[in-house]
Amino acid sequence: MKGIVFTEFMEMVEQEFGLEVLDQIINESNLASGGIYTSVGTYDFIEMRSLIVKLSEKTGLSVNALLYAYGKTFFAVLEKNHANIFSLYSGPLEMLASIENHIHVEVRKLYPGAELPTFRIIQQDDNSLEMMYYSDRSMYMFAKALMEQTFAHYHENSRIELEMVQENGTQVRFRIYKEPHAVS
Repeated sequence: MKGIVFTEFMEMVEQEFGLEVLDQIINESNLASGGIYTSVGTYDFIEMRSLIVKLSEKTGLSVNALLYAYGKTFFAVLEKNHANIFSLYSGPLEMLASIENHIHVEVRKLYPGAELPTFRIIQQDDNSLEMMYYSDRSMYMFAKALMEQTFAHYHENSRIELEMVQENGTQVRFRIYKEPHAVS
């Protein structure tokens, strides 16, 4: 897993839960890296899993709730560092539909060796998108947060449903609907 995912996670933990909690989860996780990450390095996902599990134990929040919160935070990093990519798409559904064939291709250019989930489009029309998520890491709630933030970026409303195809979260069906704006 690319180091930027670790460094941004550490920053989120420090901001949201404090330096003491960050130090505790690093010390209690028995990390091969010692908890020292660079944004361009590559690290074992087991370390991220260990950090998230320890943070869950410390905070009482579920692993999925933490992954979701982190996804929302990480989107801001993507928005800041890769703002140009959003101008390539007319809206959130178009952008989400391009994850596998465009966005992940570009990510792999920027971060060679990045291990990314796979997204397969099942159905798409002007107001909805159905896709399958595949990843041994089961970070589907991180993906859901990124999807929701994509809609927020384009100032659009959404409803995102997920169906656990595999109970362990390695295969999840996302049904994404563009919702009409509320009438003021």
